[in-house]
Amino acid sequence: MMNKHLVKPLLMLLICIGLSPMNTVSAQQKATWIWYPGDFEVWLSNKMQVRRTEREAVFPPLWQYYSPYALVTFQTEVELPEADDVKIYSEGPFQLLLDGVQVHGQPKSIKVPAGKHKISLKVYNQEVLPAIYIEGKYVKSNASWKVTNEDKLWIDENGQAQQSGTPWVPVGSWNFDAPERKPSEFKLTTTPWSAVKTEKVGAGELVDFGKETFGYVKIHGLKGKGKLALYYGESREEALDTAKCETLDHLSFDGTQPELYTNAGSKAFRYVNVQTDPSVKYDSISMLYEYLPLEYRGAFKSSDPLLNQIWDVSAYTMHLTTREFFIDGIKRDRWIWSGDAYQSYLMNYYLFFDSPSVERTLLALRGKEPVTAHINIIMDYSLYWFIGVYDYYLHTGDTKFIKTFYPRMKSLMEFCLERRNKSGFLEPLEGDWVFIDWANGLPKTGEVSFEQMLLARSLEAMSVSAGIAGKNDDQKYYQNLAEDLKTRLFDVFWDKKENVMKHQRIDGKVQDIVTRYANMFGIFFNYFNEDQKQSIKNKVLLNDNVLQITTPYMRFYELEALCAMGEQDYVLKEMRDYWGGMLKLGATSFWEEYNPNKSGKEHLEMYGRPYGKSLCHAWGASPIYLLGKYYLGVKPTAPGYSEYVVEPVLGGLKWMKGEVPTPNGSVKVDCSTTRIKVLASEGTGKLKIKSATTPKLSYGKAKKIGVNLYEATLKANQEMVVSYKAL
Repeated sequence: MMNKHLVKPLLMLLICIGLSPMNTVSAQQKATWIWYPGDFEVWLSNKMQVRRTEREAVFPPLWQYYSPYALVTFQTEVELPEADDVKIYSEGPFQLLLDGVQVHGQPKSIKVPAGKHKISLKVYNQEVLPAIYIEGKYVKSNASWKVTNEDKLWIDENGQAQQSGTPWVPVGSWNFDAPERKPSEFKLTTTPWSAVKTEKVGAGELVDFGKETFGYVKIHGLKGKGKLALYYGESREEALDTAKCETLDHLSFDGTQPELYTNAGSKAFRYVNVQTDPSVKYDSISMLYEYLPLEYRGAFKSSDPLLNQIWDVSAYTMHLTTREFFIDGIKRDRWIWSGDAYQSYLMNYYLFFDSPSVERTLLALRGKEPVTAHINIIMDYSLYWFIGVYDYYLHTGDTKFIKTFYPRMKSLMEFCLERRNKSGFLEPLEGDWVFIDWANGLPKTGEVSFEQMLLARSLEAMSVSAGIAGKNDDQKYYQNLAEDLKTRLFDVFWDKKENVMKHQRIDGKVQDIVTRYANMFGIFFNYFNEDQKQSIKNKVLLNDNVLQITTPYMRFYELEALCAMGEQDYVLKEMRDYWGGMLKLGATSFWEEYNPNKSGKEHLEMYGRPYGKSLCHAWGASPIYLLGKYYLGVKPTAPGYSEYVVEPVLGGLKWMKGEVPTPNGSVKVDCSTTRIKVLASEGTGKLKIKSATTPKLSYGKAKKIGVNLYEATLKANQEMVVSYKAL
């Protein structure tokens, strides 16, 4: 008999070397549709991103499309306590093998005898993606199955099956937990919405839904034969400008259409300008609001009503841009951009904590082999992808994602490293787009310090990921590269006289240019010592003479750096002015760009187009992240919130309370100038308290760790109540 103390180590060894024990089956297991990992995400992103239109012209993405594997093999090994009647559902024709023997035909069910068995299904589908749903009392398709796209199986001259070298990987799955819920038929949820106001404008009607929204226009009481046009607008001005609005639909009816007509294409809008031929009549216009059904698990309220409104509108903005994937703008792009998505991951951890959305987006962005260009063809966007994978691991504790997709991480990193110059720095080659930010006059040629800093962080992420994947040589390799790059980064770009990081080197000469980007990232990457941080804060971040940031995209990082430096009072004022400024102009979701020096229709312009700016953009929702991490003060310090810190900072508020979601629960914080209450449902936390006197705790002891700074240990499901004296 095997020693019971050896069972767990043996199972861990089997997992580490890529084997798996016989599946333990039970009647309580749940069946789900399964596929080759990453293929559903690739297929769905292809389908979604081609829906972007500009005035009825299809506007596909700028980068390479990948495809699902058309032929894959699913396999499982089971030991059944009794015979099992197993139903088979497949997206595509299949070959079924039971214990290596082919079962003829395309059976809808089979009877599997009691005992040990190997079940294999080879599935073909060129139109969508091969997927299966298997359901018996014991045999069920789920995450325990393996899959391959290279079934290296052959029959020798004696008729014996031989197999070696087949790369088996864990299957992909999501929430398709019924046979009729096929992956290929996935749709977002819809619900009816009514207009809040209609008015006659010229020969047409302007319909106002009250706020930014997304969905399908419904026409009630439609009659007649002729043409009907829908001109969409995030603003009133855009909807009324039929010649220049970004999106529209021209519809023709022959008189046989249903009286309740739902337009086929979903659009983003607040206003719809409806124009018809005299021969076409209708009673009213409504819509089907389209959305991904997610729960707001995060929350924030405070003594400041404007800040509360900013959080609420940020949450709505985030929900609008969380669709099949995290997208940037719901009107114009409807694409998946890695830089935008990286911020969405972070905001998601403080609002929804929806891990599947992060996984889907990471996989859609990465695509498959071969790597022929940077993600979204942008150098910095490839690097954000690596950092996003590490942050996913930190917040969720999930190692399966990294173990499954480490080969794709490695091939993308090899592509990035191959594009370094002789100095070991990234410098744009032909086909590389260095984005950084939308900013007039921002230099992007040569060796840019910001790109090298992102590469260093990406190499650190690769080192951690290699360790999780069991690639010890890779772990040391990437760690050494990261340390060497950081050393050279400071040797070249750190100005010891001015105590700031310079922006750029061209042809071996460092340019006398200072920007905010590398300087602020180095603060929350913790690449600077305290003296360097203070110098950067005063000479760069709080210096109006340094090139200003006008996009919420980089304001996200600028304000994070200031919060990391303890400047919550200053950041609170900035949030009120910046995001509050958009609210004063009537924003119902936050914009792609906001410049308070602009006025009127200038706020709608971008990319040389009068309505090119997105008025609902994911990166505009960053207050969710800032308020959760740096005011409520909750952040993980070990994977999956097994350990975490809570460091509330009022920043001038009289009180605040809120909830930060964790993988299996949440951390609730209620803070005033005299009392702090914290209740966490998992993990072990450290509560840091700034107090003029020793705090009084409801349990445990406060340990002094600095001048007027104390620390207490938080226990799961046990509320900590603290009385303290604010500084």
